[in-house]
Amino acid sequence: MSTATLTPDTSVRDAASPRGSAPSTWTLIAVELRKMTDTRAGRWLLLATGLVAAAAAVAQGLTGDVANRTFVDAVQITMLPLGVLLPIIGILAATGEWSQRTAVTTFALVPRRGRVLAGKVGAVLVLGAGGFVVALLAAAVATVVGSAAAELTDPWRIDGGALAQALLFLGLSVVWGLAFGLLLVQPGLAIVGFFVLPTIFTVVGQLASGLKDALEWIDPNVALAPLSDATTSGADWGRIATASILWIAVPLALGIRRNLRREVK
Repeated sequence: MSTATLTPDTSVRDAASPRGSAPSTWTLIAVELRKMTDTRAGRWLLLATGLVAAAAAVAQGLTGDVANRTFVDAVQITMLPLGVLLPIIGILAATGEWSQRTAVTTFALVPRRGRVLAGKVGAVLVLGAGGFVVALLAAAVATVVGSAAAELTDPWRIDGGALAQALLFLGLSVVWGLAFGLLLVQPGLAIVGFFVLPTIFTVVGQLASGLKDALEWIDPNVALAPLSDATTSGADWGRIATASILWIAVPLALGIRRNLRREVK
């Protein structure tokens, strides 16, 4: 009489293990990007962002000074609407699990919350890069329109440094929105805080002339402005770094800590 020996199927076990079935970072980023467009509000906000950026660039090409109807100038003019609207999408991405009560499902599928948060950071950076592409396309249309409306010497000149600053500006802006969303959790509160708190510093700096020089280092509206205008000089980089630490890095770290420890209900 012989005894059959059963050999465990390690391939099945490995495939079913959490390590083998865990989604990759790129998958999590793709999921977070899809969440941004799954809702009607997200789709309309993205569409409005692109349309406003294109309208601003075309208006610059039609009505701006002839010397400023260049490709780089058109890119710079799109930074204001993109820098204002794209962070709102970052805030909604950060608060979605809690405001829509999907945290239980999300963290059940991916128990390691840090990987989910890393996916959100990656998604908003991709969002910022996408906004930069929109700026380039809008600027190209505006340059064509401006060239047809006026005789320009070299409207297509490209300043690599200016474009790099614009990309950095959008990247910081969307991460800033994500940081406020993670820290404040509630979308309405985070959006209000994102706009109101920096404005308070700006107003105080304008009213109190004695504090103006000091507030330039901590007022994000003032510190990040040279990036959107592509006028950054040596001293500006210190202000950019200081404001980014205070308004982006610190809230992001505190927000991540809060989301890692918060009880899921």
